[in-house]
Amino acid sequence: MPSIRALLLIALPFLHSGPLGAEAAPSIRVGVLAFGTLSWELEAIRGEGLDRAQGIAIEAVPLASAEAGKIALLGSRVDLIVNDWLWAASERERGQDLVFYPYSASHGALIVPAGSPIHQIADLKGRRLGIAGGGLDKNWLLLRALAQKVANLDLDSAVDKVFAAPPLLDQQFRRGQLDAVLNYWNYAAKLEAAGYQKMLDGRQILRGLGITVEVPVLGYIFRKGFANAHPLALTGFLRAADQAKERICASDAVWQKLSPLTHEADETVRAALRRHYCEGRIKHFGAAEQAALGEIYALVQKAAGKPASGTLPQDLFWHQ
Repeated sequence: MPSIRALLLIALPFLHSGPLGAEAAPSIRVGVLAFGTLSWELEAIRGEGLDRAQGIAIEAVPLASAEAGKIALLGSRVDLIVNDWLWAASERERGQDLVFYPYSASHGALIVPAGSPIHQIADLKGRRLGIAGGGLDKNWLLLRALAQKVANLDLDSAVDKVFAAPPLLDQQFRRGQLDAVLNYWNYAAKLEAAGYQKMLDGRQILRGLGITVEVPVLGYIFRKGFANAHPLALTGFLRAADQAKERICASDAVWQKLSPLTHEADETVRAALRRHYCEGRIKHFGAAEQAALGEIYALVQKAAGKPASGTLPQDLFWHQ
């Protein structure tokens, strides 16, 4: 768990980031993980004055975990978080007025040790597999769907499953306690930089299932009511965040200033994280991408044993 000091170092620069004056700037409370890539964007926004250029004030609210972010958003303690579109869809079905705006197409990956005898999905049978995100995580459900399609293999019963938090799985895998690990993109990127092998990533899994369109995995999630009530704050933030992404990926000077937020001393690892982050930038999100997410939604529902309607909740996606 991140230290209180680490969380405060992220939050403090933003508490007075808007212009001072008689009339307060439109403000937005953003939930941020100490070690998440959103913290990179917020630092770039602050350092480059992008919040001031948009005339907004950003209050960064430290989060101890992704789950804490969900609770904070549903409890109205923050206005916006970054999380999974599938979670937004499921909460929308429960009556929450959450909407999704694309953040990243960076996928998790299935990683094996160098020289592993695991070369294809069928080779996972009988192996000890670490899985981040729990039994209903979309990466796990999609991997199960692919195993059924290409190998007629019920992966749920064929492997020795280990569900745990991403950092714990990473440690266990590095110690040789797991034969393979299905983890989030940033952990996968660091493992690849350390010499481990990527067997499959999320894009390859989707292509194997017939999904060829590049789709977002994570998004900015907020309430539709907040968006309608505070359009200047929301639009200003999304514009500033997009500009921050551009500068992180295009400017080595900007990257050097914020790269300590990766908490990685190895420049090779830092470069791998930056590369994967930039590869995940969303360049287009329209009808084709939304239709593809509908197809993925149906696949995930089927793999989870739910009715596969393939219909995402109405108005799930936010358009500026």
